[in-house]
Amino acid sequence: MRVVKEANERRNEILDAADELFGKKGFDGTSTNDILEKVGIARGTLYYHFKSKEDIMDALIERYNTGLLESAKMAALDKSIPVYERIIRVVMALNISGSSSGEIMEHIHKPQNALMHQKIQRVINNNVPPILAEIIREGIEQGLFNTPYPQECMEMMVIYLNTLFDNDIIDMTEEERSTRIQAFAFHAERLLGAKSGSLMEVMGMFER
Repeated sequence: MRVVKEANERRNEILDAADELFGKKGFDGTSTNDILEKVGIARGTLYYHFKSKEDIMDALIERYNTGLLESAKMAALDKSIPVYERIIRVVMALNISGSSSGEIMEHIHKPQNALMHQKIQRVINNNVPPILAEIIREGIEQGLFNTPYPQECMEMMVIYLNTLFDNDIIDMTEEERSTRIQAFAFHAERLLGAKSGSLMEVMGMFER
């Protein structure tokens, strides 16, 4: 007897199967036949939901990025938390734990998944600065920061952090990483017009 499932349920089954296969075999090493066999569906069913393997990858990235950005927004909106702590919570939200997200984060760093890696980096660099900029504007109102360029400051900082903590881009020892975190805090204070030393403790939390 053929099992008929709701479109969204079937679509998510395909994505879950592709997520697992990409993690084991890489994007290039996974064929549509692999996905068909994993889910147990006909080729026509697969193409009803996705036009190509690239389309599946894009949907996986979109699903991951949606969760990532929602977590960052939730951290930013909790005004019961001080500004400095909210900044670090948004940054930490970019490292989501959990089985699906963990698998994506693990296999996007493999050479064969460079395209997936690039697309996720692009989403972070384009969408996280505006979230952080709103917190910076609150900090300006509270007298914690003094800059006419909150958005631009956050763009520079997010792109730098996104590069600094990407082991595929920069190779460094833990000691070198620690020094760069301190240097980042030093220069970030000047970018934001913050009190000297005010970001050092925050960056210490991030380093730990």
